[in-house]
Amino acid sequence: MSTDATEAATETASDVAIRVLELHKYFGDLEVLKGIDFQVDHGEVVCVIGPSGSGKSTLLRCINRLEESTSGNIFIEGDDITDPDADVDLLRTRIGMVFQQFNLFPHLTVLRNLTVGQTKVLKRSKTEAVQIAEEMLERVGLSEKRDEYPIRLSGGQQQRVAIARSLCMKPDMMLFDEPTSALDPELVGEVLEVMRTLADEGMTMMVVTHEMGFASEVADRVVFMDEGIVVEEGPPAQVLKDPQTERAQKFLKMIDHA
Repeated sequence: MSTDATEAATETASDVAIRVLELHKYFGDLEVLKGIDFQVDHGEVVCVIGPSGSGKSTLLRCINRLEESTSGNIFIEGDDITDPDADVDLLRTRIGMVFQQFNLFPHLTVLRNLTVGQTKVLKRSKTEAVQIAEEMLERVGLSEKRDEYPIRLSGGQQQRVAIARSLCMKPDMMLFDEPTSALDPELVGEVLEVMRTLADEGMTMMVVTHEMGFASEVADRVVFMDEGIVVEEGPPAQVLKDPQTERAQKFLKMIDHA
């Protein structure tokens, strides 16, 4: 580990939940992430915005080791999870992830979707897993759907189940990859409301989103990415209302006129 990486690990062990240091990611000859540097503090909500293809989702997937970074370091609460010896299974119990698609098991009931990871990964008893699953379903307002199959749920309900499933693992932080992009417009609000509640409760969150209203209201900080780099970051009022770079200005003007 380099001197910079060692210093970053020391710093991250205290207040910083996620620290990304000089992160590069190639797919073949295509460089998707070009030396990303940023951090997320404990209890902070960071929204990542930018055009399609800017590397936002790849960044999240590298943080959760769903993609292997090409070079650089990622620290989760001081642990270098890019280390080849890092315990990836343990990492994924500490970081919940919610995807664009809901990724629920269609052949399992809602309750079983929420208990299977608990019993197989965390080795919880069935009784404990069910109790936690019921608590989390209540938390997202879906207690009455516990015995339904995903096909019987609306898209918004399926995404709320997916959030509840992640919460069942009692993660330290949550990553959201465009959690409302696959939803009909009238269903977006119910998912964002659950996310607002998590933010209010102090959950550390990193959210890739095109929902500028949500970013403006809920984020502590907004990160604008384009072409694999962090172009601009700061408080929502600054980045969304008074962007300092031409690239961010152009993107936000396009969003406003969409």
